[in-house]
Amino acid sequence: MIQTRQPVSFIATDRPDAAQAFYKDVMGLELRERSDFALVFADGDHVLRVQIVPELTPAGHTVHGWQVSDIAQEVSRLASLGVPTLRFEQLPQDAQGVWTTPDGHQIAWFHDPCGNVLSFTQYADA
Repeated sequence: MIQTRQPVSFIATDRPDAAQAFYKDVMGLELRERSDFALVFADGDHVLRVQIVPELTPAGHTVHGWQVSDIAQEVSRLASLGVPTLRFEQLPQDAQGVWTTPDGHQIAWFHDPCGNVLSFTQYADA
Protein backbone atom coordinates (compact mmCIF):
# COMPACT_ATOMS: atom_id res chain seq x y z
CA MET A 1 0.00 0.00 0.00
CA ILE A 2 1.19 3.49 -0.76
CA GLN A 3 1.89 5.23 2.56
CA THR A 4 1.36 8.75 1.23
CA ARG A 5 -2.39 8.38 0.77
CA GLN A 6 -4.75 10.44 2.90
CA PRO A 7 -8.50 9.80 2.94
CA VAL A 8 -10.97 12.37 1.62
CA SER A 9 -14.66 12.07 2.52
CA PHE A 10 -17.49 13.16 0.23
CA ILE A 11 -20.96 14.40 1.13
CA ALA A 12 -23.43 15.95 -1.31
CA THR A 13 -25.53 19.09 -0.96
CA ASP A 14 -28.04 20.94 -3.10
CA ARG A 15 -28.02 23.81 -0.58
CA PRO A 16 -24.42 25.03 -0.47
CA ASP A 17 -25.05 28.12 1.67
CA ALA A 18 -26.84 26.07 4.34
CA ALA A 19 -24.19 23.34 4.14
CA GLN A 20 -21.39 25.89 4.51
CA ALA A 21 -23.01 27.39 7.60
CA PHE A 22 -23.64 23.96 9.11
CA TYR A 23 -20.21 22.43 8.58
CA LYS A 24 -18.36 25.64 9.45
CA ASP A 25 -20.44 27.13 12.26
CA VAL A 26 -22.15 24.09 13.79
CA MET A 27 -19.55 21.37 13.21
CA GLY A 28 -16.61 23.74 13.60
CA LEU A 29 -14.76 22.74 10.44
CA GLU A 30 -12.41 25.10 8.64
CA LEU A 31 -13.61 26.11 5.16
CA ARG A 32 -10.58 25.83 2.90
CA GLU A 33 -12.20 26.40 -0.48
CA ARG A 34 -15.53 27.17 -2.08
CA SER A 35 -16.20 26.82 -5.79
CA ASP A 36 -19.20 26.15 -8.01
CA PHE A 37 -18.44 22.45 -7.54
CA ALA A 38 -17.73 21.94 -3.86
CA LEU A 39 -17.09 23.22 -0.38
CA VAL A 40 -13.80 21.86 0.93
CA PHE A 41 -13.32 21.67 4.69
CA ALA A 42 -10.36 20.75 6.86
CA ASP A 43 -11.28 18.52 9.76
CA GLY A 44 -7.99 18.05 11.56
CA ASP A 45 -5.75 16.23 9.09
CA HIS A 46 -8.79 14.98 7.19
CA VAL A 47 -10.50 16.60 4.20
CA LEU A 48 -14.28 16.71 3.85
CA ARG A 49 -15.45 17.64 0.37
CA VAL A 50 -19.12 18.68 0.20
CA GLN A 51 -20.05 18.28 -3.44
CA ILE A 52 -22.57 20.75 -4.84
CA VAL A 53 -25.19 18.90 -6.85
CA PRO A 54 -28.31 20.21 -8.60
CA GLU A 55 -30.63 17.76 -6.84
CA LEU A 56 -30.19 15.50 -3.83
CA THR A 57 -32.01 12.51 -2.45
CA PRO A 58 -30.27 11.79 0.87
CA ALA A 59 -29.22 8.22 1.61
CA GLY A 60 -31.21 6.45 4.29
CA HIS A 61 -28.04 5.50 6.16
CA THR A 62 -25.07 7.21 7.80
CA VAL A 63 -22.83 8.87 5.22
CA HIS A 64 -20.21 10.35 7.55
CA GLY A 65 -19.30 10.26 11.21
CA TRP A 66 -16.84 11.43 13.81
CA GLN A 67 -15.18 9.58 16.67
CA VAL A 68 -15.59 11.68 19.81
CA SER A 69 -14.29 11.44 23.37
CA ASP A 70 -17.43 12.83 25.09
CA ILE A 71 -20.59 12.04 23.17
CA ALA A 72 -22.90 13.58 25.80
CA GLN A 73 -21.08 16.91 25.49
CA GLU A 74 -21.15 16.78 21.67
CA VAL A 75 -24.87 15.94 21.55
CA SER A 76 -25.67 18.68 24.08
CA ARG A 77 -23.71 21.21 22.02
CA LEU A 78 -25.61 20.25 18.85
CA ALA A 79 -28.95 20.44 20.68
CA SER A 80 -28.06 23.95 21.91
CA LEU A 81 -27.54 24.92 18.26
CA GLY A 82 -30.91 23.48 17.22
CA VAL A 83 -29.66 20.17 15.81
CA PRO A 84 -31.62 17.28 17.34
CA THR A 85 -30.51 13.67 17.43
CA LEU A 86 -32.37 11.16 15.31
CA ARG A 87 -34.48 8.51 17.00
CA PHE A 88 -34.85 4.98 15.72
CA GLU A 89 -37.78 2.93 16.98
CA GLN A 90 -35.77 -0.30 16.92
CA LEU A 91 -32.94 1.06 19.12
CA PRO A 92 -33.08 1.73 22.87
CA GLN A 93 -31.70 5.28 22.96
CA ASP A 94 -31.24 7.38 26.10
CA ALA A 95 -32.84 10.78 26.72
CA GLN A 96 -30.21 12.48 24.52
CA GLY A 97 -30.77 10.02 21.67
CA VAL A 98 -27.58 8.05 22.29
CA TRP A 99 -27.62 4.30 21.66
CA THR A 100 -25.21 2.02 23.51
CA THR A 101 -24.17 -0.99 21.45
CA PRO A 102 -23.80 -4.46 22.99
CA ASP A 103 -20.02 -3.81 22.99
CA GLY A 104 -20.49 -0.60 25.00
CA HIS A 105 -19.86 1.88 22.19
CA GLN A 106 -22.15 4.92 22.14
CA ILE A 107 -23.60 6.34 18.92
CA ALA A 108 -25.82 9.32 18.12
CA TRP A 109 -27.14 10.30 14.70
CA PHE A 110 -28.26 13.65 13.32
CA HIS A 111 -29.02 15.33 9.99
CA ASP A 112 -27.17 18.04 8.12
CA PRO A 113 -29.34 20.71 6.38
CA CYS A 114 -29.81 18.48 3.32
CA GLY A 115 -30.95 15.43 5.26
CA ASN A 116 -27.65 13.54 5.13
CA VAL A 117 -27.34 11.24 8.15
CA LEU A 118 -24.23 11.97 10.22
CA SER A 119 -23.07 10.40 13.47
CA PHE A 120 -20.90 10.68 16.54
CA THR A 121 -19.36 7.56 18.06
CA GLN A 122 -17.67 7.26 21.42
CA TYR A 123 -15.84 3.94 21.58
CA ALA A 124 -15.97 2.08 24.88
CA ASP A 125 -12.20 1.64 25.04
CA ALA A 126 -11.34 5.21 24.04
